[in-house]
Amino acid sequence: MRTNHDIDYRIFGEEMQCVEIELDPQETVIAESGAFMYMTDGVQMATIFGDGSKSNGGFFDKLLGAGKRLLTGESLFMTAFTHQAAGKAKVAFASPYPGKIIPLDLSLLGGKIVCQKDSFLCAAKGVSVGIEWQRKLGTGLFGGEGFIMQKIEGDGLAFCHAGGHIIERELQPGETLRIDTGCVVAFTREVDFDVQFIGGIRNTFFGGEGVFFAVLKGPGKVWLQTLPISRLASRVLSYGTGARKEEGSILGGLGNLLDGDGR
Repeated sequence: MRTNHDIDYRIFGEEMQCVEIELDPQETVIAESGAFMYMTDGVQMATIFGDGSKSNGGFFDKLLGAGKRLLTGESLFMTAFTHQAAGKAKVAFASPYPGKIIPLDLSLLGGKIVCQKDSFLCAAKGVSVGIEWQRKLGTGLFGGEGFIMQKIEGDGLAFCHAGGHIIERELQPGETLRIDTGCVVAFTREVDFDVQFIGGIRNTFFGGEGVFFAVLKGPGKVWLQTLPISRLASRVLSYGTGARKEEGSILGGLGNLLDGDGR
């Protein structure tokens, strides 16, 4: 039997997705500030400290939970949406950039998921969203996410968002996967997460792929993204501040002249 609220959902869209949560009376879903899209009649919105998983705890417990969220770069507050009327109600949350929304049924995933910062979108009330300290010095310094990642715990539904296309891999015991550090979205509690030096002078200085791999070792499930937000931001910034590159020098220069960019 679930201790977290048992919610239903539908995911809409392809590249810019949203998740619509269906609530029964007195059911609640929690979400990051800024993720809200719409809600139907009967749903009431409330701002809460932390993630609301310690609703029966004292003020210190709530403050501690909120402080942990602050360490992962999130807001001190989250938003709770509760259905206060009869019948069914719906509330929806939108993805912040192109990518996919990943539904995670924690009751089928060992009760815990470790994920990158900023990936959490929303969850059933009772799901705990905290911090996961990286125990290994190398992982903390060079793992792409620092010493701190997010952990999502409970037995309800949670939703994460990641960039581009999402690949799920089920690692067998002892199976190892080497990944670009920014492409790791989430993994189950059994997976061992470490970093590995790529090696080689030419690889290090001229490879263009960074200096370290993320190394995930099974057993367990991992989720990977094809477009980390850092990579997307870097490309957008490069396009906006650098000289434009066209397919042909003559036609490219003519195109720049016609659209007002005569550099």
